[in-house]
Amino acid sequence: MTELSGKTILITGALGTLGRAQAERLGRAGAGLLLLLDRPGAEAGEGFAASLAAAHETMAIYVGEDLNNLASAEKRAATLSSEHGGIDILINNAALIINKPFEEFSLEEYEDQVRVNSSAAFALARAVTPGMKQKRYGKIVNFCSLTLNGRWDGYVPYVASKGAMLGLTKALARELGPHGVRVNAVSPGAVVSEAEERVFADRLQQYNDWIVENQSLKARIQPSDVADLVHFLVSPASDMISGQNIAIDGGW
Repeated sequence: MTELSGKTILITGALGTLGRAQAERLGRAGAGLLLLLDRPGAEAGEGFAASLAAAHETMAIYVGEDLNNLASAEKRAATLSSEHGGIDILINNAALIINKPFEEFSLEEYEDQVRVNSSAAFALARAVTPGMKQKRYGKIVNFCSLTLNGRWDGYVPYVASKGAMLGLTKALARELGPHGVRVNAVSPGAVVSEAEERVFADRLQQYNDWIVENQSLKARIQPSDVADLVHFLVSPASDMISGQNIAIDGGW
């Protein structure tokens, strides 16, 4: 028996850099079933699920779903909860991020980021919390961001969406606490990822130097560092923690 034995965990954005690291970490911790939700049509999803199952003797299922369609995503999550005896842990990791001046964003781009980055967390929480309430136990981890400190230019829709996520975390923790459901947020700093390589492709070394200069700890944050924090928040060790936004930012 391990601390996550028998637990059913739904991770969104599961094929991204952070999502993969979390799935690997929770698989090692003995998760009973990992539901790996990411955009449909991703052939890598099936392969990743198979590799997790083989490496950690856990069940892993790729779930192709577009979080832009909130009604469909909520329905899918409710179905998964019903089929698998409830979702014990929900990790709202998926996010869209675009970097450019405020005036260049369209309304559609703004709405897309808010929808995927925060509204989807509300929709999925609606779907899975009935089962958590029935068990009188559950964990929800939402992803906020270091960018909420206001020192980052070019991310207005992203930062706005993460502000909404922080408010959602605080409000859900208060409302769901009496039912035994813990809700917390993680605010990563600049994590080494595929996303930063894409966004800063033309100035990656300059960006890297700027990050290290501004952190108290002079090393880059790795996806595994964030996965370790998520593991703590979904484990029994954090059962008396709720409504918190925990930064992992290298001492920014």
